[in-house]
Amino acid sequence: MSLRDGAVPGLPVETELPERVGVLVLGAGLAGCAALLAAAEAGRYALLLEKTGRIGGSTVKSAGLSAFAGTDEQAEQGIADSVGLLRKDLLEVGKGRNDPALVDLYCEHQLDAYRWLKGHGVRYGEIHAASGQSAPRSHPADTTRMLELLLKAAGERGARIMFGAPAARLLHDGSRVTGVRLADGREVRADAVVLATGGFSMNPELLAAFAPQLEHALRQGGDGNQGDGLKMAMALGAGLRDTPYIKGTYGHYYTEHPDEDGTGILAVYKGAIAVNREGRRFVDESKNYKEIGDAALAQPGVTTWQVFDARTMAQANDEVPIYEFGGRERAGMLLKAGTIAGLEAAIGLPEGSLRRTVAEYNAAIEQGRPDPFGRAHLSGGVGEPAPIDRPPFYAHPSGTVVLATYCGLTVDTRMRVLDWWGDPIGRLYAAGEITGGFHGAGYMTGTSIGKSGVFGRLAGRNAAAEESELQW
Repeated sequence: MSLRDGAVPGLPVETELPERVGVLVLGAGLAGCAALLAAAEAGRYALLLEKTGRIGGSTVKSAGLSAFAGTDEQAEQGIADSVGLLRKDLLEVGKGRNDPALVDLYCEHQLDAYRWLKGHGVRYGEIHAASGQSAPRSHPADTTRMLELLLKAAGERGARIMFGAPAARLLHDGSRVTGVRLADGREVRADAVVLATGGFSMNPELLAAFAPQLEHALRQGGDGNQGDGLKMAMALGAGLRDTPYIKGTYGHYYTEHPDEDGTGILAVYKGAIAVNREGRRFVDESKNYKEIGDAALAQPGVTTWQVFDARTMAQANDEVPIYEFGGRERAGMLLKAGTIAGLEAAIGLPEGSLRRTVAEYNAAIEQGRPDPFGRAHLSGGVGEPAPIDRPPFYAHPSGTVVLATYCGLTVDTRMRVLDWWGDPIGRLYAAGEITGGFHGAGYMTGTSIGKSGVFGRLAGRNAAAEESELQW
């Protein structure tokens, strides 16, 4: 189904721009939709402006996984997890560069946000382990359905959403943000503004400025992810966090393909190895897929291959896009052969190279020898590597893609945007991909969607608490 507003019945669409609102939200991804609903639940007249003609942003381009600890679904699957372990993983994956206050804020509110989302009808599927997780905590959900549920609930409380309404400037009276000016010159006043405009994965100029190392990476993300909110806040002196740690995501199909939904696959987390054009491994495949992406970009020719067997294929799960191996085979995105030699020839690798690599990998596992790249698990600290020896054998041509930028505005624990000196910019809030500080130098699977829901809700709630002269 198209995500254009006219094709989603029941959304609270507004066509006339009001002169003034209580809380003004920019961006219709998860962070924006959560902020809109939270502000409406707090009793404020809230309006969301979306620059494109559809909801979703990068949220609906993602794998739809949220990192929560201590959930009903984990209990049902017998998964032992804790908030303490979640916090430990976040800080370790972030290499200690995270803002610990934001990590603690996430840990404190993640279960409450999870229950809030479920209370509005969001449903989660089978829990999986993924990058950076010491325990399986990736909760898959239909992100399009999630956003529709939140927007409809917000509409029932008086909130509205406008499409085709790109903001161009934040209005400021010298002491606080007072609203926004749209690209067409119209203005709307607000008691508080929440920026949820996403990152800048689709803006080559900003990527060149902040992440020149990604010059050869593929680019995906929401159509509107041009860094608009970032630039508007920077014009008011907003600080930035984590820009040195922008990374691409490994596993995307190596070229444009109609069946590539933007997430790629991570067969490496179910048992595959990654090899380069010389038929050699080049990385510990259990690492964070951002780090694998960096390593892949450094390989000759950039394109690499995830090589796996029938054992890994049997672990495919069509509910989780990154594990939808069967769908990739049906779409013709996998090479397949009955032998490793045949797969080597199908890929076009140097004769004997893949056979040597797989034989060495299998022998090390069978003999209990340490892996030369340090791989001891399948993903993070979960799962044990197994030999690649069950035909048929598969290869996925994999590139590194910029899906999201995971850096941005400096915020405090109220989600207020801070300037370069650490002082709040009055009445300006932010949540989601546009913010920095939470991830630090690394990324745990599920924390992009997770923080959008958790922090988007907090931003909307706190923005709604700002003093208002209007009666709603």
